[in-house]
Amino acid sequence: CSSPEVRSQSEHCCGLYKNARMEMADEEVHMKDAVSWLSEEESEMDSDSKHLLGEAKKKGLHYGSTAVSGEQESGSSRRRRRVWWDCCRDQWGWLPCWRMNRVGPTPTRTIHINTIETNLESQFCSNRISTTKYNFLSFLPLFLYDQFRRYANLFFLLIVFLQQIPGVSPTGRFTTAVPLFLVLLATAVKELIEDYRRHKADNEVNRRWVKVFRCGGEELVHWTKVVVGDIVEVRNKEFFPSDLLLLCSSEPQGICYIETSNLDGETNLKIRQAHPDTMDQDVKRLGGRVECEGPNNRLYEFTGNLQLDEHRLEPIQADQILLRGAQLRNTQWVRGLVLYTGHDSKLLQNASRAPLKRSNMDRVTNRQVVFLFIILLLLSLASSIGASVWNKWHVGREEHWYLPLTADPAAEVGRFFKSFLTFIILYNNLIPISLIVTLEVIKFLQAYFINYDQDMYDAETDTPALARNSNLNEELGQVKYIFSDKTGTLTENIMDFKKCTVAGQVYGMNLDSVSDDSYPVVELEEALQGLDGDSTLLEFMKVLALCHTVIPEREEGGVVYRASSPDEGALVRAAKDLGVVFEARTPDSMIISVRGHKEEYKLLNLLEFNSTRKRMSVIVRTPDGQIKLFCKGADTVIYDRLLPNEAFARQTESHLEYFAVDGLRTLCIAEATIDEQSYQDWNMQYRAASTALDDREKKLDLAAEQIEKDLHLLGATAIEDKLQERVPESIALLRKANIKIWVLTGDKQETAITIGYSSRQLTKNMTLMVINVDSLEMVQARIQDYINQIGRDSLGREQNAAVIIDGKSLHFALDAAVSDQFLELALACKSVICCRVTPKQKADVVELVRTKVNDSITLAIGDGANDVSMIQAAHVGVGISGREGLQATLASDYAISQFRFLVKLLLVHGAWNYNRLAKLILYSFYKNICLYMIEFWFAFLNGFSGQPLFERWTIGLYNVIFTIAPPIALGLFDQDVSAKARLCIASLYHPSQARKGFNSRVFWKWIVLSIYHSLALFLLIYFLLGHETAFENGKVFGLWYVGNTVYTAVVITVCLKAGLEIDYWICFTHLSIWGSIVSWFLFVLVYAHFWPTFPLAVEMVGQDFKLFASSSFYALFVLGPAVCILPDLLWTAFQKTVWPTEIDKERMKEIAAKTSLDDYERGISVAVSYSVSSPDTLEYEDRQAELADSSIAYRRGYAFSQEDHDGLLRRGSSRVQRREMIRMYDTTQDGTSI
Repeated sequence: CSSPEVRSQSEHCCGLYKNARMEMADEEVHMKDAVSWLSEEESEMDSDSKHLLGEAKKKGLHYGSTAVSGEQESGSSRRRRRVWWDCCRDQWGWLPCWRMNRVGPTPTRTIHINTIETNLESQFCSNRISTTKYNFLSFLPLFLYDQFRRYANLFFLLIVFLQQIPGVSPTGRFTTAVPLFLVLLATAVKELIEDYRRHKADNEVNRRWVKVFRCGGEELVHWTKVVVGDIVEVRNKEFFPSDLLLLCSSEPQGICYIETSNLDGETNLKIRQAHPDTMDQDVKRLGGRVECEGPNNRLYEFTGNLQLDEHRLEPIQADQILLRGAQLRNTQWVRGLVLYTGHDSKLLQNASRAPLKRSNMDRVTNRQVVFLFIILLLLSLASSIGASVWNKWHVGREEHWYLPLTADPAAEVGRFFKSFLTFIILYNNLIPISLIVTLEVIKFLQAYFINYDQDMYDAETDTPALARNSNLNEELGQVKYIFSDKTGTLTENIMDFKKCTVAGQVYGMNLDSVSDDSYPVVELEEALQGLDGDSTLLEFMKVLALCHTVIPEREEGGVVYRASSPDEGALVRAAKDLGVVFEARTPDSMIISVRGHKEEYKLLNLLEFNSTRKRMSVIVRTPDGQIKLFCKGADTVIYDRLLPNEAFARQTESHLEYFAVDGLRTLCIAEATIDEQSYQDWNMQYRAASTALDDREKKLDLAAEQIEKDLHLLGATAIEDKLQERVPESIALLRKANIKIWVLTGDKQETAITIGYSSRQLTKNMTLMVINVDSLEMVQARIQDYINQIGRDSLGREQNAAVIIDGKSLHFALDAAVSDQFLELALACKSVICCRVTPKQKADVVELVRTKVNDSITLAIGDGANDVSMIQAAHVGVGISGREGLQATLASDYAISQFRFLVKLLLVHGAWNYNRLAKLILYSFYKNICLYMIEFWFAFLNGFSGQPLFERWTIGLYNVIFTIAPPIALGLFDQDVSAKARLCIASLYHPSQARKGFNSRVFWKWIVLSIYHSLALFLLIYFLLGHETAFENGKVFGLWYVGNTVYTAVVITVCLKAGLEIDYWICFTHLSIWGSIVSWFLFVLVYAHFWPTFPLAVEMVGQDFKLFASSSFYALFVLGPAVCILPDLLWTAFQKTVWPTEIDKERMKEIAAKTSLDDYERGISVAVSYSVSSPDTLEYEDRQAELADSSIAYRRGYAFSQEDHDGLLRRGSSRVQRREMIRMYDTTQDGTSI
């Protein structure tokens, strides 16, 4: 910071601050007040900051004549005085993060164009985004809050304070403080590592480059440096760094194409047009201001006005706004004015801060800790009462002359409370202090198993799985509801032309080995070879190449098509691949190449698509002078307009049903020949409609009806909205695992239903309950009708039905008056598909299920920024790290690259982690109670004096050394059955989903078992050593000999118990069990010789010789574990033989087959199809059965995904239709020109 360059930047910041103040004559604020405020912060500054402050004081700058005191200072002044700080932050980024927090949005904002100083005064939000949990200042308080809301940690903190009271602790002052500190330290390191990864991912977004125009020049800056009022230039295929007002573009009339899949899940391109006052302006010289609404989450609405210098106020429309998260497509560049930055942008206004998620197992463990704490208090109370009774019985007895026993009631009360605190400290280890840190470490390492699983690695994109929040590993094994986005999650955002039917014959491209005898499929490319120019098939291809609004661009390698609908692009590309190439467009013609021969068609009219018409048409004059109408649309509307007795209508309809079974999106293709006079008469009507001032769109539709009639059916196309690999099989397997899948998408209803069928989310005989009405009363009535159809008594059973609801109806369905009924209906159905939903609605649906369905673990999966709210609202959020940017991945708990990897993540890793952590937690409670309950039994022999049976540091090291390895082996490597078995038998997921491995019943069973083991070991040793049998030298057993003997028996018992619970033995498992036992013996040999070299362990001097020289010691450490473990072993063998679970049966099969570790390594790759049969064969058989059932009415999705009137542009004050816009292009010139 001492370099001249940085100091120059410092002075520049002061200059900006000075200029901003000088321009605020109406505010009249003294610089000395700002300097005074800065002086208050001087203690927090580094040396360079202090120097800069000193320079400001020396200059004595002031702006205005009226000082404003700190008490009288307004909120706006308080914001303005931070300009200097924010400028420095933008220059160096060294300010504390709490300085970056914005004060809050104002109802409206005024943005000055090309006047950065004025905009800085308004203190708009920074463009930096953050998905991390912590920052520099918030880490400590948030971390401590997160840790101490765990009752175990809070309890041990209390013990630490109690141990500091003189004369109270029987185990020393620091035997709890040191372990607690180490536990918190290890957890903090783990949290920092995970949050650093989030911070690193955030930086990938924040440090993207963008060109900015400032002060008459231009520069490349990081996204974080973009501020409100900047003019930025975004190039093709780049994302918008903030919410922008489109000023101009490289295209005619200032239009541009954008993809909004991050916002609404749709991959079709949308058109935006620059404001007419700015599309031809030089942005460097542009001046004026924008007045607009404050930040909000309304994606499709915008209210604002633009006033350029010496121009009147003009309204800004929503279709002139480019939102952060959208991507520029098929446009060389656009330039836009920054309106909202960072967390003020509409995308992030729809998101929420990453929540601190806790697993259900954590919450249950917290409750069990409370119960154990109550037991501890009861034991301490009972022991204190016992101490008082014993003291009362032995007051005045000569044999206890050395004890300070008195009959004074006041002293007795003090002794009672002191004893109570002593016993709380003595028994505190009933709650295992190592449990929390063990869980944290185990979960952290489990995350690496997920990250490095080769079966979840996508080689095509070089993307592995990523566990971003290891705290939720066990939640993956309990999922009951999956909420999935469609576009980019179930599908690949790719449209493929698969088949078509022409003149009663089915054709296909790239046919697979499975064919259909009922409808023989001919290879399309072969069929086109050798055809003459009059064939129906070739005419069909020409219609595909001409009936559209696609704009061709010539790039290296050939023609590239810019389509506002991916379906249109797929059809034109298919025609090109088959030899009919759409080559160029001029304002009044279209040029195609048929087998190398160019043909020019004069474009007469274009009749656009909308959701009412469900079709589009073009009227062209052919090279031979004929006037023809080419039309494509949904079968329902095309069939109504065909000539009577069309030859292939019935055959085509049956083919459409065949395509629907495959889940393909269909369009019917038709044409008509129009005589010259009829066309001229109609064209006059059409021109009149196009210039009408009232009901123009309605009149245009009526005019189109007059010409789109008496059509000749050529055939139909079948397009696949390509699913990701193995999506249908994955959904089928997840359903077998009793997991319900709800699809929440921004796509239209028809598109969502089509994908529902192709992904097997919907089936042929499933009843569709469609809700798409426009009022609360109508939604309530429709839901009630469907409930009545099902029957109130049948709501508790799953029905073979699906709920299909659109966004408008969902808005009312989520109302408090209707939400319970809607949830009842949805839970009774196999599938739920919500269409046209906003990001907030996605989150609301997840929240509805999460809060109102008891014991339900929800998982949300998506790939776009529009899925962030949903991902954060669910118990577990999974991001698809695909083609839609990083927003979903950054907000997720887990990231995968393909939907199919979710199967292994849940059914294998999730179930394994749940079982591992359940055993770990139960075993941790067991081993502690087994040891420390012996202190309670011993209290009956020592007069409840609080004397511990074990040496103090062996008590502390029990969890840290001697029994730390078995829980790690349980938590990391145990597996009940192999990955292969779990992938092939989905029902093996049911036990973890039903939480059979960890619940109150299982917990208390382990507690009772641990009490029994502790009592059995204590009584065994009491009866064998109760008379203090002498050694050969005449010495008798002492307290520490008895304690160490019991301790040895306990260590061996709990280690063998861990071995009994482990289902999968590997080298580390053996090392953890036998190594833990050996570590205790080695410790005794070393620790017994610490004193006097070290000032501790005086009680252990000579204990190694006493223990290892005594035959009683060897007899006890063999008999003790045998008495405890043998009954467990016999009961386990009996249970698994007489009442085996499904998992037990499968494990026995694997043991019999000598299943090896290779099953884990092969994972999903060995499960060829997720099922017992080939998926291709199963699908083929299903289609045959479906086609044979003539009673089935198939729902066919038609392949139009563009928005209604998304081609409406603006020229001056009037709208420009797509039919006019495409006439602006002449692609025969170099590049694309007007």
